[in-house]
Amino acid sequence: MKFNVLRRLFIFPSQKFNCIFDVLKEKPSFSLMSIYYNWYMSVLSLSPAKSEVLQAFLLHKKPVKPIEISKEIGKKFPSVMMHVIGLTKMGYLFSPKKGYYKLTNEGEKYLGALNLNREFARKLLTGKFFGNTFNFYLGLNEPINIKAYNLQTFVFAIKKAPIQSVEFHMKRGDFKIWLRGIGDVDLANKIEFLENNDLTGESLKQKLHLTTFNR
Repeated sequence: MKFNVLRRLFIFPSQKFNCIFDVLKEKPSFSLMSIYYNWYMSVLSLSPAKSEVLQAFLLHKKPVKPIEISKEIGKKFPSVMMHVIGLTKMGYLFSPKKGYYKLTNEGEKYLGALNLNREFARKLLTGKFFGNTFNFYLGLNEPINIKAYNLQTFVFAIKKAPIQSVEFHMKRGDFKIWLRGIGDVDLANKIEFLENNDLTGESLKQKLHLTTFNR
């Protein structure tokens, strides 16, 4: 029985919770529980490489091919595919159709994605966050007459702002800080991922605008 439980733990990670009860029913030895604990913690904590792949899926509302993810993050496809398979076994990704993958609810929770209720979503989109207006700058002490009061105005502001201004705020992390301040952790995480991709110029502005527009 112990061998079968351990075999299920290592080969079928998605069954981890059922295995807890199997292990407890058998009144396992301390060594068996230690093996399980170490395995379970390794499942919960993703490697930096796996986290990077998982974060890339945040930017896609629709299922996407792993080859597209590999191009976006600049990693070789075989390595990305290996992580996609692992993340799928762990329950963070799923494949709705052959060759395409998408974040599961568990994957979104792991990344801190925010499930918005209708009222809060409406406030984020069209409400005014007094005291939390985002003022765009070209650089230090160089304000420009572009402001954002909510997500709707933020989308238009990104499109209107000069590339120099967008790059300035991205390098400082201003966008993600403001978004977390008004409560949109999900979009903040997506923008943080863009920061780590080292995008510049028009490609940065277009990707940022598309990400905020799709929110």
